[in-house]
Amino acid sequence: MAIEQTLSLVKPDGVRKQLVGTIYERFYDAGLTIVAAKMLHLSQAQAEAFYAVHKDKPFYNNLVQYMTSGPIFAQVLQGDDAISINRRIMGATDPRQADPGTIRALFADSLEHNVVHGSDAPETAAEEVRFFFEPDELHLH
Repeated sequence: MAIEQTLSLVKPDGVRKQLVGTIYERFYDAGLTIVAAKMLHLSQAQAEAFYAVHKDKPFYNNLVQYMTSGPIFAQVLQGDDAISINRRIMGATDPRQADPGTIRALFADSLEHNVVHGSDAPETAAEEVRFFFEPDELHLH
């Protein structure tokens, strides 16, 4: 197993539902460490830049609107196989297809409002972490 870092976001609906502590507890229970965290409200430009990979998809504008609708919590998770562990904890993007007990199965309202985001690969994790955090904000263990 390799020590990895991954970006995790608690999206606006997760913050509105006061799920941040519940979600953090799941990271800890899975053996992950939070090495950086911050609450912020994405601007239109930030949301457009972060989700630029989806710019040509029909859901892009709704996604940007959703991600700017309220504050988010951004955190960097670290641990053995952090990317795959976080993705397992989150569950499938569509909560109807998410395994029972996962964050999305328990708390997501829809495919579009699915409470959390997590990086899907080491390359995207590194890029996404850099998007939200400066190197001196990471408290490595």
